[in-house]
Amino acid sequence: MVTGMKLAVILVNYNGKDYNEACIESVRANRIDGEVRIIVVDNASADGSVQALRERYAKEEQVEMVGLDDNYGFSRANNVGIRRAKAWGADVVLLLNNDTEIGETMLRELLACAKRHPDSMIVPKIYYSDARERIWSAGGSVSPVVRKVRHIGLDEEDRGQYDEERRTFFATGCCLLLPMQVIRQAGLLDERFFLYYEDTEYSFRLQKLGIEIYYCPRAVMYHKVGASSKGADSPLCAYYIARNWLLCSRLHQGWRYPLFLVYYAVNRTACCLLWLLRGKGALARASWLGIRDFHRGKFGRSMYYG
Repeated sequence: MVTGMKLAVILVNYNGKDYNEACIESVRANRIDGEVRIIVVDNASADGSVQALRERYAKEEQVEMVGLDDNYGFSRANNVGIRRAKAWGADVVLLLNNDTEIGETMLRELLACAKRHPDSMIVPKIYYSDARERIWSAGGSVSPVVRKVRHIGLDEEDRGQYDEERRTFFATGCCLLLPMQVIRQAGLLDERFFLYYEDTEYSFRLQKLGIEIYYCPRAVMYHKVGASSKGADSPLCAYYIARNWLLCSRLHQGWRYPLFLVYYAVNRTACCLLWLLRGKGALARASWLGIRDFHRGKFGRSMYYG
């Protein structure tokens, strides 16, 4: 990492009119020793967010708009942004959810951490936006057998217990700092996932390649959790988690995959029974459709929950 670098911040927008400007302005408030370009990739939004962005930033060279002709999902839109960043000559890319706001020194802290740990992916400390002392993610861990991922510190009040910079084993796609050399080595996001588990798959892919992930507690941000998918308790979420968890595990579990399938069957059955008991049959149906589409090899955008 060198001074005077070029950092591209990539935001994927899908009907994010209520969130975009706050996110972009928080990025613009940051200062680094180099250039920052914000690339907004829009997945054919229909809420007027593109028009609002163009009106607000029409005269700002720092903000670049890229419009897609359909909703191609999180992975493909980010990949489009990464290619634009590469064409601009970016040294580093930050994938950032548009339903977030970043701390005023976050970019500088992430880049300093990247300098201490060259050729690694870097993640910040993430708080809930509506409870700014409550942690959403302080890095991630992976269970030893079925390799289930979880956010470290989830829902905990921050008492300084996660203030140590350290290696971590799972990175949420909410915010990922990626040097271009890591992308060249690991490749782009897997577009089969469309939504959910693309970050888990990428984390596992990096591990296989010997690329480390570091958690930087001095870099902080705030996340409006669930804003992009309308919350975790939705058929859309149930479908993509059911399908993509299977896909990610098939790609990366290796000899653990049969053990994972036993765990998965118990886990999804229990979830579906609870949903049915609570009168949420739509969630159980969405989960079943996700499993069916996995076995049929139907990936990318779902015809049911696009």
